[in-house]
Amino acid sequence: MKFAVIVFPGSNCDDDMYYAIEETLGEEVEKVWYTETDISGYDAVLLPGGFSYGDYLRSGAIARFAPVMESIIEEAQRGMPVLGICNGFQVLLEARLLPGAMQFNKNLKFICRPTPLTVVNADTMFTTEYEQGSTVTIPVAHGEGNYYCDDDTLEVLKQNDRIIFTYQDDINGSAAGIAGITNEKGNILGMMPHPERAVSDLLGSTDGRRLFQSMLKNWRESHVASS
Repeated sequence: MKFAVIVFPGSNCDDDMYYAIEETLGEEVEKVWYTETDISGYDAVLLPGGFSYGDYLRSGAIARFAPVMESIIEEAQRGMPVLGICNGFQVLLEARLLPGAMQFNKNLKFICRPTPLTVVNADTMFTTEYEQGSTVTIPVAHGEGNYYCDDDTLEVLKQNDRIIFTYQDDINGSAAGIAGITNEKGNILGMMPHPERAVSDLLGSTDGRRLFQSMLKNWRESHVASS
């Protein structure tokens, strides 16, 4: 499986994402600069955290118009797995690949700490290695992680099992405690916590490792079934 880690000006978690794939999965991974216009040669796209374009205007608002995004949107609509973490989640929201928006944390402070999450849906390509309803500890590091959507959208997310992770504590004011959601097809996941920072005992948790293992396992199974 070949992963693309997209690098925007201001990305600062691209190395973390790169090494999480290389060392955790042992799969092929490359950094892809934001000026590229074709990512069809990859099997999955990873949008890392950071401060793309300095978070000017809104977090992710300028990165959404980077040259690489047109190809990402096209491939995502065709079913390519796309994972957006923290700023990557914000970019996916701005690109309208996921519904809703991000606001400043309710206490207007940057939050950086290990955070207990509930696995709300363990039946997605990103979560099959988790147990439904289990608790995992994955760090957060954000100032604009307060997920917002209107009541109708929230109901759609709930009814269609598209809420994947929730915070066990109300750390930032997110609607329904949402920490991660998928699109309707289930091939796009946006989440504020950083699973790439939870892949080793040295980092304090290995709970993020299973997310990447889930991606690899489901990709392999889908390719065996289609061959």
